[in-house]
Parts: sequence; C-alpha cells; structure tokens
Amino acid sequence: MTTAQTEFSEAELLADHHIVEPLVADGVRCHGGFDAEGKYVSPRTRHRWPAIDAWEEQRREQFATPILDVPLDAWPENFPNVEQSGFLIRNGAPEPTISALTRIGTVEGFGGMLRLLPIPDFRRCFEEDVTGTAIAHIDGGLFEAHARDEAGFADVAGHDRMWFVARDIAFDHPVTADETSRMLDRMGIGRTTRTTGRIDPGHRGAEAVRVLPHDVDAALEALVGRMIGLLLIEISAFHGFRWAEAVLGDTELVAGDGAAGRLVSYIRSDETPHVAWLRTALSEMRDRTWVGDTRTYPGTEMVGLLWDQAVSDSLLLRRQDNLDFALGEIALALAGRPDGDDVLEEMLSLGPVTRGEDGRLSDPAVGPLLR
Repeated sequence: MTTAQTEFSEAELLADHHIVEPLVADGVRCHGGFDAEGKYVSPRTRHRWPAIDAWEEQRREQFATPILDVPLDAWPENFPNVEQSGFLIRNGAPEPTISALTRIGTVEGFGGMLRLLPIPDFRRCFEEDVTGTAIAHIDGGLFEAHARDEAGFADVAGHDRMWFVARDIAFDHPVTADETSRMLDRMGIGRTTRTTGRIDPGHRGAEAVRVLPHDVDAALEALVGRMIGLLLIEISAFHGFRWAEAVLGDTELVAGDGAAGRLVSYIRSDETPHVAWLRTALSEMRDRTWVGDTRTYPGTEMVGLLWDQAVSDSLLLRRQDNLDFALGEIALALAGRPDGDDVLEEMLSLGPVTRGEDGRLSDPAVGPLLR
C-alpha cells in the first residue's frame, strides 16, 4: 500500500506555495504568483497536488481499475472558433468575443456555490471505508479550494474576475456596468437572480427527476450528479482555453501585447487540479459499493447512470444553449449593417457548425460523439 500521506487538514488543502512575486494584472491582485524562476504557481496547491496523487495511487492499489476519463476530443470545439472569432473582430464585430469572455467569467463565479452544497455522511453511503480518500476530503478542503479558485477569496481575485481582466486588457475595458447588466439578462442571469443569490450554474441535471433507486441517499445522488456535471464542464472548458489563448494572444488582433492570453494560460493551469481531484473522487465512488435503505448497489452502476445522463445533457442541451446564445450575440453585433448577412455567412463557412432553414444552428459533430 502507498506510504504517502493520505489524510490532510482543510488548512493544508488550502495552503499556498511560497511565491516570489504575486500575480497582478491590469492593477488587479489575482491569486497565484511566480516562483524564483519566474514560473507561474497555482494557488492552494502546496498540499493539494500531493494529496490528489496519493489518493489516486491508493485507489489504483486498492481496486486496480482505470480512472474515470473522458478525452478532450469527445467535446466539440468552441463556437465561434479561433478563425471565426478573428474574422469577426477584423470585420468590426468584437462584441461576440467580449460577450463570451463576460459569460465565462460570470459562470466561473458560480463556483463559489460549491461550498453551499449539502454533504451526505459518506461513511454511511458506502460499504467500504472512505478514510484517507478524496471522498473524505470533499467537505474538508476540496470544495472550498475549488470555490476559492473560481470565485476568489477576500480581496484576491479568482477566475471570475481574471476572465474579466483578460477581456478588459484585450479590448481596452469594453463594457460599462449597464452593458454588462444587459448582457447578463440575455444570458438568462436576470436582475432577480442577481439580487436573490439564487443562480443556475448551467447544470440542467441539478433539478432533474432522480435516476437512481429511491432508497439511495438523495443528497448523495445530487452531489455526485453535480460533481460529474462539473467535471464535464471543466474538461470541455479546455476547448475554451485553447480558443481564448489563441484569440487573446494574437497581438495583431487584440490589445495587451499577449498579456490577456497569458492570463488565460494561468487560469488553465489552475483548472488542472480541479479535473484531477474530481476524476479521482468519482472513481473512488464508482469503485465502492453504495448502501441504500434496503440493499446495496455496485458503484459502477450508480455512477454509470448519472454519468450517461450528464454526458447527454452536456452534449445536447448545453451545446444547443451555447450555440443559440452565441448566434444571438453575433446577430446583435451585426444588426443594422448592410453587410451583416454576408459577414455571418462567411463566418459560418469557417467552421463545422451550420444554420438550418429555421435559422437555428446545429453541430454535426455532436451526433457521432453520443454514439
């Protein structure tokens, strides 16, 4: 068995490495910083990375099963893609890119809600012991570290503000507060949502009808469903990182001498432990026996049911939502222009997404991915 440490305090999982220089972008103090060699160091990874590695090594030794995985090419590319976004910007329509960056930053801020999720008693949920596992640390530092990464902590900016900073660097502070409010309304994040704090982080499975046997703890089903949805979002987001780094790093296309693209690369680095801990924790749950009120269930079956639903939701519902929103932002940017239709058609010709007779977009790549 592994001799590595597998039990950590919350303080350890929230601890930072020593940094020589903090990350400050456009006057905003962001989390993370640079070591003595000038390399970017992600926040809260001093013990979090060793912990994830130890938990995964222990899981492989105990169960000898492969880790849950979904390759990046299982997800369609960003729309508009790099070439299409560059085409729009060069043709006087940067607004869809600005809107996309604002949307990403807004959704990142929802990560702070992780700390509010109800946590079941994992010792009663699984037949096997969970001591010294990622499962046992979900409410002991992992959710909190993840939430701070996404939504920031105290006066230090997290990914939500970092995306806005990248946008502001690249496009010279392009939106006013009123414009941002209208943009959020178009996203379905209206004034009531913002004032009540009741927000929908974009995971449609959160309120779906239960798919697991009803004697399985409902809180466990909701939590695992949310974790799977979050993992899929994190993995598919790497297409967004590729897109943003390429567009915002193009010094002939946007302002900032590549600083905005570099900032996105730091965010991408921060997201890597998110994918890692979620994969390990979900694999630990899959490998264990789930305890219901009347019987037990194999974890492979329970996680499999939730996994299939989440993948379908992500590739169908979320993808269509994203296409509809993006098309609306492009149409808004081109409205009133005599060449608007021509610009739209030429832009669409630069990628695989097509527009049907009803005017809606569809992605021919999604069908094969579901098979």
